[in-house]
Amino acid sequence: MPDLRPRSLIDRIGAFGSLLCAVHCALLPLAIALLPSLGVAGWFDGRFELAFVIFATLLGSFSVAWGYRRHRAVRALVLLLPGVLVLWLGLLYPPLHHSLLPHAVVMTLGGTLVGLAHLANLRLNHVHVHDAHCAH
Repeated sequence: MPDLRPRSLIDRIGAFGSLLCAVHCALLPLAIALLPSLGVAGWFDGRFELAFVIFATLLGSFSVAWGYRRHRAVRALVLLLPGVLVLWLGLLYPPLHHSLLPHAVVMTLGGTLVGLAHLANLRLNHVHVHDAHCAH
């Protein structure tokens, strides 16, 4: 049965969302070619991407910081920081943001790193740590 404590749930949501973002970015060139014919191109403007990067940054930062307080391992942070940096670079650096294939590659890489950070944090939080709060 899956662990549904808030810490675990936050990482599961973060990992799912970030990895879903990576798949979205990998398929973006195909989607952009098809969207006008489907009449839904307006749903995917820059505000959606900005909102998602802000959300991924805040959720990832909160989750990894909360996890670090428990497990004291930097593995998740080492994945999160470059992932968030790459996402912001892909969003704000004009040569990457306005070039379809490089933008898709950069955003896919960033989303994958953020998703892996959540998975690492989830795994680290499930490792039992003996500290002052242990009952044995």
